[in-house]
Amino acid sequence: MHFHIREIVLWPRSADLLPKRVALSKGALNVVSGVSRTGKSAVIPIIDYCLGSDTCHIPVNTIRDKCSWFGIVVDTDRGQILLARREPGTQRTTSDMYVLDAQKVDVPPTITGKNTTVESVKRVLDGLAGLTQLDFDTEDTGSGFKGRPSFRDLMAFTFQPQNIVANQSVLFFKADTHEHREKLRTIFPYVLGAISPALLATQHELGQLRKELFRKERELASLRQVSERWISEIRAWASQGRELGVLAPTTSSEMPLSALVDSLREATRRGDLAAMATPEAIDGAIAELVALQREESDRSTSLAQLRRRMSEMEQLRDATSAYRNQVYIQRDRLRVSEWLADLQRDSHECPICGQDFAESPDRLAPLISSLSELEQTASQAAGLPVAFDRELRRVGDELRSATEQLEGVRHRIRALTRASDSAKARQDSTLRSARFLGRLEQALEHYEQLGSDEGIAAEVASLRERTRRLEAELREHDVAKRTEMALKRLALLIQPLLPKLDVERPLDPVSFSVQDLTVRVTGRDREDYLWEIGSGSNWLSYHLGVAVGLHQFFLNLPQSPVPSFLIVDQPSQVYFPKQLSDAQSIGDEEPYQDEDVAAVRKIFSMLADAVRDCSGRLQVIVLDHATDTVWGDVDGIVVAAQWRDGAKLVPDDWPTAS
Repeated sequence: MHFHIREIVLWPRSADLLPKRVALSKGALNVVSGVSRTGKSAVIPIIDYCLGSDTCHIPVNTIRDKCSWFGIVVDTDRGQILLARREPGTQRTTSDMYVLDAQKVDVPPTITGKNTTVESVKRVLDGLAGLTQLDFDTEDTGSGFKGRPSFRDLMAFTFQPQNIVANQSVLFFKADTHEHREKLRTIFPYVLGAISPALLATQHELGQLRKELFRKERELASLRQVSERWISEIRAWASQGRELGVLAPTTSSEMPLSALVDSLREATRRGDLAAMATPEAIDGAIAELVALQREESDRSTSLAQLRRRMSEMEQLRDATSAYRNQVYIQRDRLRVSEWLADLQRDSHECPICGQDFAESPDRLAPLISSLSELEQTASQAAGLPVAFDRELRRVGDELRSATEQLEGVRHRIRALTRASDSAKARQDSTLRSARFLGRLEQALEHYEQLGSDEGIAAEVASLRERTRRLEAELREHDVAKRTEMALKRLALLIQPLLPKLDVERPLDPVSFSVQDLTVRVTGRDREDYLWEIGSGSNWLSYHLGVAVGLHQFFLNLPQSPVPSFLIVDQPSQVYFPKQLSDAQSIGDEEPYQDEDVAAVRKIFSMLADAVRDCSGRLQVIVLDHATDTVWGDVDGIVVAAQWRDGAKLVPDDWPTAS
């Protein structure tokens, strides 16, 4: 993403003064050099604040007291944008922003008020970066770290502030907090190009299809599972139909359910109102009734045993609970031993007889000991084992199942008994046959509504096919493999940068770990993580190598959302003391070792080479104490500002807030 900083703009609190403007060159290595306390380390917080940070980290007192607005002018593919944000005053932050968008922005001398908000600016920046609006939580886990990527997340790749640039434990801006580390791990495959917006959309579609397929499969399974009661009704209808002669005497109620339903459906189509209840049919019904009564007796016995067991277990649970409560009450009452012991130690008189405890210690001690043993025994009242509740639930499930099965048998007995009596009383009853056929037809319609699964089965088959197709598509674009390949390409970009820097193992292969968000250096016998390698010069070198290598990688992608600028603050801090006097700058005198100066020169040389290799697509800004006596002969450096001899980011003559 082409996104370079063209200017840093600070507006004073007085409308009579012009804003302070620091011009920067796009597609170049810009150097802002100066002594301590001139505002160099405020540059990153100012840019970050104008790009929508949640809090204002611009230093207080001099800078914030003298400025009313902070702004930057950025260069993009569609022109320039001025992003200005109000100084928050006593607040932590403010959402007031002022934005101008034009082919070439004219910076206003004063800003009288806001014309937009931070949230609106964030949405504009997200769109400018071409970020997807989909989140990474394709399985709807509810994870707070799998939200959609934002422009703010990408700042991890653009800033290397003073506390990060040579940190052995943290490689990226704000990755020292758990929230930012987890979000960075989530978006890394996306910024590496391993997950494209189209692939992410496919993952979301697959997640929705899987949920829909699961729901439809459950619905289909529910339709295909006919309860024991309903099966009993169907078989009872068959028995009645056989008695009335609607069904053939050879039709058995124990035949497969589908065949039985087909026979009943055929009977309703014939509409035979002159059916005869033959003696053979009645005899068959009587024999079936005897078998059902025997089955009812067996199931009743089994149900009674389950009910008795359930009752005994519930009584045991209630009794145990009551016993435990009673034991606790007894234990509390026996606490009198502690009271008597206290009285004895304080030489009190017995509250019952008035005798002094000191006169009979041998008698009181056994009493106290006995009471203490009783208290201890009472405190050890055991409850029911853990497995008791599981067994109770299992017995309850068996009881419900047995009850349903018994009710099904009784239903068949009632239906068969009614049918037998009616057949004996009114043989050849056309009216009864008509009623039977009507009820049977209605029952079969109900069965068809419950058991017809052709439509849902077709939906399930279609969903399964679409799911398999998307899974195959995702396998072809395996994110883990694509991420691994991207990391290998990244390592190939980092590797040639290291020999240009002051690193102890420049030829040892390096790799980047997304899980650990750090580099690993492969030695002869083992892999070493960055935090296992000593020396600030090594930490600094790997930081710069990874930061530059990542930007080169992003620029080689067909389209990358990461802004193409990198700001490095105080890379020379590893080699030179932090406490520099206002009168002395690195390179002004010769108190430093030649090898330290050479190491700092390597930093500027490597960055200049990287910018040149990117053909103007990468902008690097270095904020440092070093003067041009250190890096002056390095080609490609643009001196953006020299803050020395009274020159500062914020002029001394600006008024402060009243």
